[in-house]
Amino acid sequence: MLLAGMNHVAVLTKDTERLHAFYRDVFDAPVFHDQVNSDVRLSFVQVGPSTMLNVFEIVGNIKADCQTPMFGRGRLDHLGLEAVSQAAFDTIRARLLARGATDGFVTDFGIALSLFFRDPDGLEGEVCLHNPAATPADLKPPAPRRPAMTGPTEARLRLSRSNGEITYG
Repeated sequence: MLLAGMNHVAVLTKDTERLHAFYRDVFDAPVFHDQVNSDVRLSFVQVGPSTMLNVFEIVGNIKADCQTPMFGRGRLDHLGLEAVSQAAFDTIRARLLARGATDGFVTDFGIALSLFFRDPDGLEGEVCLHNPAATPADLKPPAPRRPAMTGPTEARLRLSRSNGEITYG
């Protein structure tokens, strides 16, 4: 493979400070750079070792107000972020629940755990926890949604591990 991953995703916002606070408070994601040039504010929020959100706040631009259902959003549908560990996944989940940014439902895809959220601008995001031992044969279709879990996912994972369903390290 010739790629090392995603470098950045550019997003529009009406409120840079609010967006910075959300990604800082939920994901511990620092602002790498922030500048204002005339009617454009551009900042970089570091969401991974080499991955940034390029955040644009443009005076008079109304596109940040546009929200549509999943798969009706055009070429970019949602943002997928990778948690560094099970503990980080659980911390992020708890922080998102505390902000009302997720229902807390965790999907086990076999190759990864998945948790959807919405940021303050309504951009849908997904936090994933990759299963490093997974192969394509481990992929599972999404299960029907159940009521949200209220505790950490670790309890569910331990139970699943004992049943041989998940082999996360």
